[in-house]
Amino acid sequence: MSIVLVVEDSVPQREMMTDLLRGIGLEVAIAGDGLEALERIQHHPPDVIVLDIVMPRMNGYELCRRLKANPRTQHLPVVMCSSKGEEFDRYWGMKQGADAYIAKPFQPAELVGTVQQLLRG
Repeated sequence: MSIVLVVEDSVPQREMMTDLLRGIGLEVAIAGDGLEALERIQHHPPDVIVLDIVMPRMNGYELCRRLKANPRTQHLPVVMCSSKGEEFDRYWGMKQGADAYIAKPFQPAELVGTVQQLLRG
C-alpha cells in the first residue's frame, strides 16, 4: 500500500485531506509542520508528500528545498497544496522543486488525481 505524508498545520484541512486519500485506499501519515515532516521522512519515507506552504517552524518552501537537495529524498514527489493561489505562488513552488501545485480551496478530485498520477510516476 502506498503511503502519503500530509504536512498541514490546520487540523480541519489535514483531516479532510486524510479522509480523501484513505478513501482511495492509501495509507496516510501526518505532520503538523516542516520540522515534524523531516523527522518522519528520515525514519519512514513516504511515496508522495502533500505539503502546505504557510506553517510554523519551517514552511513548505524550505522543506521542499531541503528534500530536493538531499540525494536520499530528492526522488520523493511533492505536491504543494496552499491557499497561496496566485500564478507567482505556483511558479515559486515549482521553482523550489515541487512536482505539482494545487491551490486551496481545491476540488477533491484534483487532490486525489494529482496524488494518483504521481504514484504512477
